[in-house]
Amino acid sequence: MLGITVLAVGKLREKGCALLCDEYAKRLSPFCRLRVLEIDEARLPANPSPGDIDHCIAAEENKFLERISRRDFVAALCVEGSALSSMQLAQRLHVLSGSYSSVVFAIGGSHGLGDKLKRRANLRLSMSEMTFPHQLARVMLLEQVYRAFAINNHLKYHK
Repeated sequence: MLGITVLAVGKLREKGCALLCDEYAKRLSPFCRLRVLEIDEARLPANPSPGDIDHCIAAEENKFLERISRRDFVAALCVEGSALSSMQLAQRLHVLSGSYSSVVFAIGGSHGLGDKLKRRANLRLSMSEMTFPHQLARVMLLEQVYRAFAINNHLKYHK
């Protein structure tokens, strides 16, 4: 059974987002071993300088890299990534399940992911050309991962 890990900066503060994440985690349980790990958000001053932001991204990046194994397939969610359709994501996960035991999705904070993590990633994935709060991105990602498993298991969820 494929392991799916969502590494995300920050805690879910919105109750609605947390409830939806819990629902998709429950739905995913027959199909994969899901882990959602939260990385502490680096603190920034009220008006951060570019250097403060770089330091924040680097601190968060180190926490990501500590939790990623060399054997993991890593998908970094970032604006410069490639967009996949739900069908393409399903196909990708199906193929990956034959080669990897674990897929890690990395969701950065409000300032994004560091370059070292993006270089480590096997896939740079964009959810949309639009910008979404990173808490909502977690819900959207879990829904799409569930949809991919539903497609691969011929469930009626995907139409």
